Amino acid sequence: MIDLVNLAKEVRLGGARKVLLEQTTMRLPPGRAIGLVGRNGAGKSTLLRMIAGTVEPTGGEVRLGGTVSWPVGFAGSFHPDLTGAQNARFVARIYGVDSDALLDFVGDFAELGPHFHAPVRTYSSGMRSRLAFGVSMGIHFDTYLIDEVTSVGDSAFREKSTAVLRERMTRSGAIVVTHSMGMLREICDCGMVLEGGRLEFFDDIDAAIAAHQAQMRA
Repeated sequence: MIDLVNLAKEVRLGGARKVLLEQTTMRLPPGRAIGLVGRNGAGKSTLLRMIAGTVEPTGGEVRLGGTVSWPVGFAGSFHPDLTGAQNARFVARIYGVDSDALLDFVGDFAELGPHFHAPVRTYSSGMRSRLAFGVSMGIHFDTYLIDEVTSVGDSAFREKSTAVLRERMTRSGAIVVTHSMGMLREICDCGMVLEGGRLEFFDDIDAAIAAHQAQMRA
């Protein structure tokens, strides 16, 4: 269960104030895959990071009733001087999971080859995203925060990522940000639209996509 309680966020851009999220109170339904849509710059990734606790809101709070992943696709929490394997082992210890099992999963899934044992600072952005996705998918969370990560890699890797995500969704919820409406329809059953600082929940993903597309045309 995730509760947004009077949650608000504003930023300064070029000296001007921009409201990313007006004061919002909302309970996100547990165990469901929620597609989060909105135009570029609307604040979707910022909202994910507020839920994860990596970005401070301007006002209000997020209350969590279960475990929530970091935003998958955002690899800023990895130590650049540690290897991918060392970072994965460190995360395993933090979350109290079997480190050898996690390393085996990530080493096989992320397809980093010998780079898995090289410092993360030598990774491309795509390699860091594959590492982040692999580490998070190797740990059970009640809710996964997914930020465009399944667009990383070639078609075979994207298919593998989507298959793993679908399997996780059989026992967990998710909030998914992607520009692919097809992917949202494939893995999400409800949605939220963030537009002009207003967040609206839709119990059907097609209704959320239709509302977003109508706003983009307006």
